[in-house]
Amino acid sequence: MLGTYFYHEILRKTVIGFGTLFNNINVRHKDASGTTFSTLKVPLAYGPMQKFLARIQQQPELDRETAITLPRLSFEMQGLQYDPTRKTGIAQTFLTRNGTNAKKVYMPVPYNVAFELSIIAKLSDDALQILEQIVPYFQPSFNITVNLISSIGEKKDIPIVLESINYSDQYEGGFESRRTIIYTLAFTAKTYLFGPVADNPEGLIKKVDVDYYTSTNTKTARRSIRYSATPTAKQNYDDDTATVVDGAISEKVTTFKVSATTDLAANQRIIIDTEIMFIRSISGQNITVYRAYDNTIAAKHEHNASIGVLSATDNASIEFGDDFGFDEMTSFFSDGKSSSPSQGIDV
Repeated sequence: MLGTYFYHEILRKTVIGFGTLFNNINVRHKDASGTTFSTLKVPLAYGPMQKFLARIQQQPELDRETAITLPRLSFEMQGLQYDPTRKTGIAQTFLTRNGTNAKKVYMPVPYNVAFELSIIAKLSDDALQILEQIVPYFQPSFNITVNLISSIGEKKDIPIVLESINYSDQYEGGFESRRTIIYTLAFTAKTYLFGPVADNPEGLIKKVDVDYYTSTNTKTARRSIRYSATPTAKQNYDDDTATVVDGAISEKVTTFKVSATTDLAANQRIIIDTEIMFIRSISGQNITVYRAYDNTIAAKHEHNASIGVLSATDNASIEFGDDFGFDEMTSFFSDGKSSSPSQGIDV
């Protein structure tokens, strides 16, 4: 199991998504009359706060030409922890689609990613401006949508939770030394990690059974009604021609003549061009049908238009991504048995 290579870049995308929240924060400076004389976009960088503090401390003098720009924002991932409160079944899978291919994906594993965002400023008003542009959005969480697995289009809302805010004012040395005001905000991103994505060998689900019970006792209850649904083809996969139309027909005609009825039978689905019809009855060379069956559109059909029969062979040829309908059936039971999905039989 371990050793199968996969890399969805989920943690990387989570880090990028988190940082994107804070990449457009501005600070404005005003004069005594309230007029704005400068606007500064606050720089944002990934890295520990200590890295930027060291840069300031190594060049603290105010009279030097080059110094690190303040205010600024820095953030980094602090840790990763499993979140049991969002746990799902470890063996559960779901089907998804990549183009025309079915993919089997195990349910994701919930993990909390800890982030730390630092506001570094030399003026208290600058730090407060930045803080007020961030805090109101978190009550206490803010959701971002992340495309966790782009190959299957798996997108999830990731809550970013503001956990705490700490403040420090570092001011040491003489008057010429730079003052550093720091607000440290702790966040938790509730993301999901996925395992490998495998091609589904089973492809399209061919049948669904739902059993209804008359008792709520799960140990002794036996089914009394079963609802079954199977996919039905909406195109003539085997390109068979059972007969042809004998004379043009309009979109409103429900009884019309065909060249032969040998290969036709009541309760069959037939297809002419792209319209599906259901045969109600046959009399001689005339057939009576339901038009525009399976949500197709009634249309005019020309003389000698081919008539194909939609059979079990066509149903078995349906591929993932095709347009198809459903054949529904309700059965009633009094045998006291129950369905065994593992064995595929009633026991």
